[in-house]
Amino acid sequence: MDHQGRPAVRILVVEDHEPFRRYFCSALEQRAEFQVIGQASDGLEGIEKAQELQPDLILLDIGLPKVNGLEAASQVRKLAPLAKILFISQEFSFDMVEAALRLGASGFVHKLRVHSDFLPAIESVLRSKYFVSGVIRGAFGEVTTDTPAIRHEVQFCSDDAICVQSFTDFAASTTKAGKAAIVIATRSHRAAVLKGLSANKWDVRSAIQRGVLIPLDVTESLSTFMLNEDVNPARFFSLAADLIEEAAKAAQREHAPRVGICRECSPALFAKGGVAQAFRLEQLWGLIAHTSVVDLLCGYSSAMFEMHNDIFESISAEHSAVAFDNLTWPTCAHHIWPTLG
Repeated sequence: MDHQGRPAVRILVVEDHEPFRRYFCSALEQRAEFQVIGQASDGLEGIEKAQELQPDLILLDIGLPKVNGLEAASQVRKLAPLAKILFISQEFSFDMVEAALRLGASGFVHKLRVHSDFLPAIESVLRSKYFVSGVIRGAFGEVTTDTPAIRHEVQFCSDDAICVQSFTDFAASTTKAGKAAIVIATRSHRAAVLKGLSANKWDVRSAIQRGVLIPLDVTESLSTFMLNEDVNPARFFSLAADLIEEAAKAAQREHAPRVGICRECSPALFAKGGVAQAFRLEQLWGLIAHTSVVDLLCGYSSAMFEMHNDIFESISAEHSAVAFDNLTWPTCAHHIWPTLG
């Protein structure tokens, strides 16, 4: 029990390196709300103890003997389905993080950042939020010193016309810069964006045929990565990877492979009462943004937050910049994807 009489979170630590295992257990035992119920030094033992103990949370290394952490996680999902999984590993790349989340993990902590990220990661995971340490390298492109800044912006709009204009301007500026643009929006907003581009003497039909403009329906897009009314990371990454690869190839034929995506997926979930799902989707898009080949703009109706200021602040914190109609400024709140340095 913790100090408030609530049951302690039961945690299984699976780590083959003894100094790290001791550190994890020591840090957890100093908190009344956590209880270490078991330890394992290899993947096979971890699987067996997960099935036996049915923990609330499993801290799992990847480079384990006998059975590696990814394979162990795959089996644990079946044997202890209620347990949340947080990977803590020396191996750290976009592909590795993506693989972990696809398997149902809720977070990934790089061992180089364990002193700063360990407890915040656990707290985030227990609140059903994703947590990933640092800047992710690999996948769609390597992060270098010449890489543009992360662009994962949110626009809060007082009416539909402002949202449409924002998406229209975003698509126009994206393609003008030689990048491909993906517009994921409702039917009416999508039609209005295409009409607005045409009104500015933009050859919409040619852009779509060349693949540098990809208009998609928000409802159809959501259906591809939702499972049992929740966001499925495996489906999400498959959709995102296919979309970005398709758009990047089209853009690369003409200029550079960077892609711009304006979208209403999270707002659509939020409007239906799926607040937690909207958060998770923003966090997954945030991970994609850190590959530094994607610019993101998300549009919300400001009316959604009139009675929910706390939710507004949480949504804002997941983005690199916040805009109200035509006023924009960078966010200073802590992001779930903290940058190195």
